[in-house]
Amino acid sequence: MASLGVNIDHIANVRQARRTVEPDPVPMALLAELGGADGITVHLREDRRHIQDRDVELLRQTVRSRLNLEMASTAEMEAIALRIKPDMVTLVPERREEVTTEGGLNVSAQLEALSSMVGTLQAASIPVSLFVDPDPEQLKASQATGARWVELHTGAYAEARWDRQAVELARLTQATAHARALGLRVNAGHGLTYQNVEPIAAIEGMEELNIGHTIVTRALAVGLQNAVSEMRRLIENPRRDPLFGRLN
Repeated sequence: MASLGVNIDHIANVRQARRTVEPDPVPMALLAELGGADGITVHLREDRRHIQDRDVELLRQTVRSRLNLEMASTAEMEAIALRIKPDMVTLVPERREEVTTEGGLNVSAQLEALSSMVGTLQAASIPVSLFVDPDPEQLKASQATGARWVELHTGAYAEARWDRQAVELARLTQATAHARALGLRVNAGHGLTYQNVEPIAAIEGMEELNIGHTIVTRALAVGLQNAVSEMRRLIENPRRDPLFGRLN
């Protein structure tokens, strides 16, 4: 059964829209844990558009599950991770003009730099995951860096039309098997919702799903603790929809 990592960046987005003190993502992380979150994920971006340094420091002190720090592969972020000591670092691509992360890392194009950072962080007992597309070349390059995990980018699956979704699901299923054969552990995330999460949760070998926007959106209606509980139930007991077994 896949575990659930709850990304609370969008709570900080609401706060930063007014540059005030609420809603505070730190106590909201506690509600997510009470709802059944197995971990809390935050992305400390270089432009600090949502999560702030203060948030990461307080979350490190208060999160009782696991703290996964998403970050770009820069010297500044490496230094922060070494000081904060999250339970995991996930290296992600980052462009200032993007609204949200648009795709996976091109690991093969920056193999030397990523290998150096992975080595430094893991030598400090911080496991590293690389956020990558479900592409065999990128998985092989990820293994070459020494990283212990990959997080598969599920954006293409989440955005696919109904008649293409089964194809994207197959890519993710094959990539999970390939990654595990390479000795990598596998997480996934991006664009997953209450409507499309179950087939991903049912993939054999999938360890954790990182989900944020849809949970925070649902929380506006039912509260964060209930929203997390609802998502956890879907992940624990995914239905294997026969639609995904047919390619017409």
